[in-house]
Amino acid sequence: MLTLRQIHPAPGADVPAVDAYARPDGRARHVSVNMVSSIDGAATLEGRVGTLTGPADQELLHLLRSLCDVLLVGAATIRAEGYGPIRTVRELEDRRRELGQAPSPRLAVVTRTLDLDLGSAAFTAAIERPILLTTELAGPDRVAAARAVADVLVVGERSVDLGAALDLLTSQGLPRILSEGGPRVLSELFRTELVDELCLAISPVVVAGAEPRITSGPSLPAPRPMELGAVYERDGFLFTRWLRSPRE
Repeated sequence: MLTLRQIHPAPGADVPAVDAYARPDGRARHVSVNMVSSIDGAATLEGRVGTLTGPADQELLHLLRSLCDVLLVGAATIRAEGYGPIRTVRELEDRRRELGQAPSPRLAVVTRTLDLDLGSAAFTAAIERPILLTTELAGPDRVAAARAVADVLVVGERSVDLGAALDLLTSQGLPRILSEGGPRVLSELFRTELVDELCLAISPVVVAGAEPRITSGPSLPAPRPMELGAVYERDGFLFTRWLRSPRE
């Protein structure tokens, strides 16, 4: 199981990542976001996140997925990264069972028109039935096809209402929500003040160019304050945890 060297709030010995990133008890909704960027702020390289990651970052990604009830991802990220079925780290199977969680997290995809490869393994090989959060723009034929492999929830006319979507997920017994973006989804989550925690891994590379940041979209009405909760290091990566800070 992954261990991390703690740097903040107090430098210390290695700590188990599963303890460092333990989720709340699940009685209230908690929205975490897991993202990676280069030292100079690039969220992708040549259109993909995977090229910025490393073994420790990938291990933490799978651990964080194993701690959540549902993984929230934008359609563009699903298409670009080639998601497969969401699986639980074997060492955490008993932990999920003790907490009353399903054997594996459910995948929830934010998609305005259901423009997805419904024959991909993310849907056809899913351990738990995926959820598609869509809008009234999705045609009836596409909705019918999607319902063969996933639960389809219409939560908006022309754009997905993420607040309503998260309320629905929570009402279905999925309060531990983890998002992996992409940048537009994360920007909207921040705009609607839905992010409780940002887990940002800083990859030890510089890429330059015009690569996107971890958020993309209109500027927020005001900068969103976050509090630094913890910093860990492993294999040159810095793993930071930023917690929601109440507005003054």
